Parts: sequence; structure tokens; C-alpha cells
Amino acid sequence: MTQVSLFIFIIEVLGTIAFAISGIRLAAAKKFDWFGAYIVGLVTAIGGGTLRDLLLGIPVFWMQSPMYLAVTFLSLMTVIVFRKALVKGMRTLFLFDAIGLALFVVVGIEKSYAAGFPAWVAVVMGIITGSFGGVTRDILINDEPLFFRKDIYATACLAGGLVYWLVQQLPGANPIVPQISCAATVIGLRVLAVHYHWSLPILKVDPKDLPEE
Repeated sequence: MTQVSLFIFIIEVLGTIAFAISGIRLAAAKKFDWFGAYIVGLVTAIGGGTLRDLLLGIPVFWMQSPMYLAVTFLSLMTVIVFRKALVKGMRTLFLFDAIGLALFVVVGIEKSYAAGFPAWVAVVMGIITGSFGGVTRDILINDEPLFFRKDIYATACLAGGLVYWLVQQLPGANPIVPQISCAATVIGLRVLAVHYHWSLPILKVDPKDLPEE
């Protein structure tokens, strides 16, 4: 295993843990049982990567090894054991969601390049990998998906992908530098957006312009 592929493997595992915990934490807040919480955590962790692999026409990553199912189970046990620290408060959810989002954007971009796709496809796959699991999670727990709100979420993924591409153009850059730059951009934008209440404009429609039923 090369240095780059090992690094991608590590961040994929860390991203799985982070997203699984974010999903399980939300399921716990909704009073799901252990099995329901596990399913929510699993879907959060593998949803984006599954769609990515299907679109890229490559083997679905979690079907190649049971490790991702086991990692999600360990995440469930972690939430059960440390439930007081992990379940209470939105900061915990935000932390794990931001980390998982950033790491999965990097994984999506790297796997797209490895499959021979151009940069613009890689950026789109990075967004899908990072966000689709969270969309599915929110649907399962009957929440409005964060992806479709005014929060800086998908925009942070897009910015991270663009930073990855820009840093990649620098001559002599270590292959890991674009990955770190991308992840830092996604996390940084998410943190700044929440702290300073940044948001995208809401699409407003005058009720008078809507067609009558």
C-alpha cells in the first residue's frame, strides 16, 4: 500500500467513525433503539460513498470488507458508553459532522481521480460523498435535510474541492498537501459559518405568484 493510498484508507475509516457517531447521536436524541441507531449511523457513514461508487461504476467500497459495518458498531458502543458526553448538546454533533464531511469530500475526490475522471467530476463526487449520507440520515430521522437549508454545507464541500484542485496545480506539491488543504477548508468554512451565522440567501416566492389549486 502506497503512502497516499494508506492515507486515504485512514481518513476513510476516520470519516466513517465521525459520520457514524453523528448519525447515532441524532438517533439517540430521537429515542431510537440500538438497532435503529445503528442503521442510522451506518447509512450516514456509507450513504455518500455508495452513491459515489455507483455513479463512478466501481465496486461499492463497503461491500469489499466488513470493516465498515464493524466500525459503525464500535461507534454505536462508543455512544452508548459515553452517551452523556456525546448525546447532549449540538456542539458534539457539529464537531463529528464537520470532520466526517471534510474527510469524505477528500475521499470522494481521490477515488474519482483514481477511477480516471476529470477534476470537475472529482469535485462533484466529493460533494456527493460528503453530503449524501447526511441527507439520508436526516430523512430517516424525519428532519429537514441540512443539505437543503441555507447553511453553508454543500458550499463548504465545493470550496474544499476547488482548493484541492488549486493546490494540486502547485509544482512539486506533496500529494497529501491538497488533501489536508481541502479538509481544512471544509471544516474551517463550517466553523466560521456557524460562528458568524453565514448563510446562503433563501429562495423567496410571493404567495400571490403561486398557481391556484
